[in-house]
Amino acid sequence: MLVGRKAERARIGALLDDARAGASAALVLRGEPGIGKTALLDHAAESAAGLRVLRAAGVESEAELPFAGLHQLLRPVLGRLPALPGPQRRALEGAFGLGTSPAAAGAGDRFLLGAAVLSLLAEAAEDGPLLCLVDDAQWLDPTSAQALEFAARRLDREGVVAVFAVRDHSEVFSRTGLPELPLSGLDDDSALGLLSSVDAALPGAVREELLAQTGGNPLALRELPALLRSARGRPAGPMPLTSRVLDAFHHRIRALPASARAFLLVAAADDTGEVAVVLRAAAELGAGITDLQSVEEHGLVSPAGDILAFGHPLIRAAAYHGAPLAQRLGAHTALAAAYSAHNDADRRAWHLAAAATGPDEAVADALAAAAGRAAARGGHHAAATGYERAARLSADPVAAALRTTLACEAGVHSGQPQWARVRAEHAGPHVDDPSLRARLLEVRAAAAFGQGDLRGAHHLLAEGAALVASRDRARAGWMLMRAVHAAWATPTDLALIAASVDELDTLDLPADDPLTSVFWLARWAMAVPLRRDTAGYPPLDAVLARARSAGAGAGPRALVEVASRAFVLGRDEEVADIAAGLVADARTRGMLSALPAGLGYATLTHALLGRHRDALVSGDEGMRIARDTDQPLWESYTAGALAHLAAVRGDEADCREYAEAAGVRSEPSASQSGARSGARSGAPAGALTGAPVGSLAGLATAQAALALLDLGYGRVQAAFDRLVSLVEGPQGHQNVPVRSVPDLTEAAVRLGRPDDIAGPLATYATWAAAVRRPWSDALLARCRALTTPGPDAERLYLRALDLHDPRQRPFDRARTELSFGEWLRRGRRRSDARGRLASALRTFEEIGARPWAERARVELGAAGHTGHTGDPVSTGAAGDAAVAPSAGPRGSAGDAGVRLTPQELQITELAATGLSNRDIAARLYLSPRTVAYHLYKAYPKLGVSSRGELGRVSDVLATLRTAR
Repeated sequence: MLVGRKAERARIGALLDDARAGASAALVLRGEPGIGKTALLDHAAESAAGLRVLRAAGVESEAELPFAGLHQLLRPVLGRLPALPGPQRRALEGAFGLGTSPAAAGAGDRFLLGAAVLSLLAEAAEDGPLLCLVDDAQWLDPTSAQALEFAARRLDREGVVAVFAVRDHSEVFSRTGLPELPLSGLDDDSALGLLSSVDAALPGAVREELLAQTGGNPLALRELPALLRSARGRPAGPMPLTSRVLDAFHHRIRALPASARAFLLVAAADDTGEVAVVLRAAAELGAGITDLQSVEEHGLVSPAGDILAFGHPLIRAAAYHGAPLAQRLGAHTALAAAYSAHNDADRRAWHLAAAATGPDEAVADALAAAAGRAAARGGHHAAATGYERAARLSADPVAAALRTTLACEAGVHSGQPQWARVRAEHAGPHVDDPSLRARLLEVRAAAAFGQGDLRGAHHLLAEGAALVASRDRARAGWMLMRAVHAAWATPTDLALIAASVDELDTLDLPADDPLTSVFWLARWAMAVPLRRDTAGYPPLDAVLARARSAGAGAGPRALVEVASRAFVLGRDEEVADIAAGLVADARTRGMLSALPAGLGYATLTHALLGRHRDALVSGDEGMRIARDTDQPLWESYTAGALAHLAAVRGDEADCREYAEAAGVRSEPSASQSGARSGARSGAPAGALTGAPVGSLAGLATAQAALALLDLGYGRVQAAFDRLVSLVEGPQGHQNVPVRSVPDLTEAAVRLGRPDDIAGPLATYATWAAAVRRPWSDALLARCRALTTPGPDAERLYLRALDLHDPRQRPFDRARTELSFGEWLRRGRRRSDARGRLASALRTFEEIGARPWAERARVELGAAGHTGHTGDPVSTGAAGDAAVAPSAGPRGSAGDAGVRLTPQELQITELAATGLSNRDIAARLYLSPRTVAYHLYKAYPKLGVSSRGELGRVSDVLATLRTAR
């Protein structure tokens, strides 16, 4: 019976009511042992009328057995697996040993399992709302915890409630963003009522002392009175509360016969609770069915069908940790034999390892094989632990070295780079095989890069490449490419960049090797900051085409390296195409963790090319998936791109919100920041100094976006300060600062300080000459027009307009027209100015660039336009043109009054192609009900009432997708 907890019961009841109405939610109950988490889960189960209940609990002794927690929870609904999308179905089948592993199917992504869990829960909820209860989540195997965290964050409209009970101070579910309900002790009245129900004869003084010492902990209030009576009525000293409760359970267990204690120990050491397995293992220790009856009568376990459940998780802990070591080892040995009979090789291996007391090659072989199977099924955390334990059990030093290397690599794949680094550093000096040493150096480099030690990462990668250059050129080549990347990201160390590029020559690749073109692409990208002559280089576009092919053959990470270098070289259209391929391949293969990189590049390049709707759609999905897959680098990168879009629109709040998400630290509002002068005296708030390495590109893009925002609103000094800090700062040699020079030029000219930016402008001119893109040449011509006095400026403006492609980068072209129109007006050529200004105004209005449109409108009025400044410009003799309605704010996509969120646009567009809700859900890693909900919200905005009517608004959808 649950005593007190009125507010907590109301919170859970509201979640259950929402689920009955079709909404989903997750909740984390957090508190000390015995505080009532399990009781609240029981209450939720008892209150779940109309909901199907699934339950699981973490088991401390089996916390490294992969997928154990998931299997417990999902076993009753595995019959719905055939309805899941192929890659997701195979991921769960592989995890549970039911079919082909995801690795064999070409997947193996550690986050795909979470998407599969979400889909399976949504599928099970088709029969009615669902309640998932997970107790002792701190002891879930990490693979299960990660998958459940992912699914819980993406619950939406499925009618699923997930409640997780976690102990205080556990890292599990601590940084997920899920709502939490912290539990404290019962109030005095409830605590006294509970004590009275346990022992009505307790003396008043003892009750008061119990209240004081337990802090209202319900389990302590239930268990300690009996212990106190056996201890003659006094509480047990200053012993920690949990220890006192465990002591109470130890007292109950010690009163059992030896065979019953043995039975209870075996049950505590097993994670499945399957009665048949426990009875088979217990028989090895002289226990049997009568002992099961005995522990059940004492209220320690309660069978539910063929599964045993402990009365409280602390009973399991008391039964296991209270037994002598020799008995625990015997229990694991017995369980290994039982699982051998049940043909469960993985559990057998883990129990054999738990029972081992020294090197044992046979056990090490069995555990390494189990770790390999875990890795193939996406259980990289369990693989890391398994390989490490197998290495320690290995009698053969060569086998131990290989297993240690595999453990470190699995640690990196599971998101534990520092764990892997420590072990790689320890093992490296004892490994003789050059290939294994190189792999350990790669592990250390990955951790160094994540910590911001870029020089260290570069040297480790270069050392590793040298070790394997003669026997594995492909591996050595990609290690050298990552070394170049590390050097490039290092704050202003041109010597390190030069050394990393020169190291490419040490591999001495033949001309027809696929990596040769990748190396040439890197040399091209580094040539501008190193001021190297590219005259003898092979043609850049041919190099890029071959490098793309080589990257595609080497996998997503290699292709991202190619895209990064191509972006440095101004090939934005090609990068957008590479990004589209990355996204399509990731969706096809179910590689969820590869999506954020492709979506990040897609967002930035679409934004720069003027495909603003595409950028919003890619960015919305990219931010969500990067966050869900714990990839802050790509979350930052995408947020920086979205900050640029918001700056173009002049949306101050959104721009600053995205900049903060990209890593820019909080700063004063723009109205307070424009008064500074002379950026050289110090970096503005949000500068790149001290930024995490993973977010440098996103930070730089966000800084440039904030400067663009300031420039649009006329805060020219603030824009200038920020851009000088960016361009002359520690990342000034990188691409975003170089691309920001046209904005810096405009700010400097408007402040009357063109001479201050001669150096950055020369760098930009060198870069533009190297990349040979019409758009970069156009921006260079505009910069020179801005800084050129007299009539020569007109020739430069006209050249810039000739070079601008009218089909792409409309914002850049409109800004050139605005600057030209302003120049013409100042030269008293008002009629000529009106045509340029009207064209700029039309484009600014079309893309929703509000501050720029206002600036053009004011200039147009000053040039003699006779209409009201708030009116659209009508066509006239001076060449004025009609202005379209402006696009809406962030989160909208507009045409003829239609306002869809990016996710609604994406889903509606897919539905219009004929894809079912289930197909769309699989593509976007959502549930079919969530897809249906977004369609329901989108239909009235489009003026339709069903999927069948989407065909008649296909032109509107196409406009929304392609609109600027």
